[in-house]
Amino acid sequence: MKTLFKSYNSIINISFAVFAFSFLPANAQEVTLYSHRHYEADDKLYEKFTKATGIKVNVVKASADALIERIKAEGKESPADLLIAADAGRLVRAQDAGILQSATSSKLEKQVPKNMRDEEGHWYGFTVRSRVLIYSKDRIKPSQLSTYEDLADPKWKGKLLARSSSNIYNQSLLASIIANNGKQGAAKWAAAVRKNMARPPEGSDRDQMRAVAAGIGDVAIANTYYVGLLVNSSNPKDREVAEKVGVFFPNQSGRGAHVNISGGGVVKWSKNKANAIKLLEFLTGSEAQNQFPVTTYEFPLEVSSTDSPLLKSWGKFKADSLALSELGKLNAEAVKVFALANWK
Repeated sequence: MKTLFKSYNSIINISFAVFAFSFLPANAQEVTLYSHRHYEADDKLYEKFTKATGIKVNVVKASADALIERIKAEGKESPADLLIAADAGRLVRAQDAGILQSATSSKLEKQVPKNMRDEEGHWYGFTVRSRVLIYSKDRIKPSQLSTYEDLADPKWKGKLLARSSSNIYNQSLLASIIANNGKQGAAKWAAAVRKNMARPPEGSDRDQMRAVAAGIGDVAIANTYYVGLLVNSSNPKDREVAEKVGVFFPNQSGRGAHVNISGGGVVKWSKNKANAIKLLEFLTGSEAQNQFPVTTYEFPLEVSSTDSPLLKSWGKFKADSLALSELGKLNAEAVKVFALANWK
């Protein structure tokens, strides 16, 4: 009976907290975060931020698109101070929806490379990932790989693996190809790569790597941090997959490998703007930047400055310096190109 009473009390407390959440006073020593990210390591960073500043971090987690729609629906009544999303394309989507405001500081301008933030301060990156080629160590030599464009060569017919074109990571990769090669060149590439696939697009990035290890295909397109997740997985089968695949950074003799970010922007109706800026400064600062490579297997904003043995094992690489705001601006074109290529 005591256990039941305690549970009932907990429900009441939680319900009261949710009810009261929207009525927090402005400028309180707190910041409310709507986050697409789902890492326990992030929560630990928030605890460190609170310890250092006294600012409590309230976190609401859901998909980025759901959070954008929620903020739009809440409008000026939204308790959200900061929106965090994976992929610059989503942050531009939020900016275009009119739910972010300009927020600048000398620290953010110093800590975040120009191409990894909005020029007017609507959003800032704080971690980096590269969309690379994952290859079978048994069947493919790194010398056989070169560029994203080379994947369109018929020599790869029946050997490539990729996820659906509905995925924002693929849309942003194609947007970068449009930016560099033009819409016509990107359309030819997408159609040719689709013809070279070992199977129709399906599954997650990790599923593509599992398919490479299983021999379904030889080369997959995936984000680097997913390799880290497999290497450190509690599932021994996934660790075996990680041992069977290698990481290749394309276009090293040209523009460099495609990169993207996780980042955040201050919500238009933030009640605690100053605290939201402080949290962004913390996430882009040295303590958090040193943590991301070893906890979430993402690169820091200065991709060459990591001490992570795992990330260093993949080798140094040249990153495409394209302004990541372009990924959002060209997203609609990328979606159209994928549809024409029958890349489902």
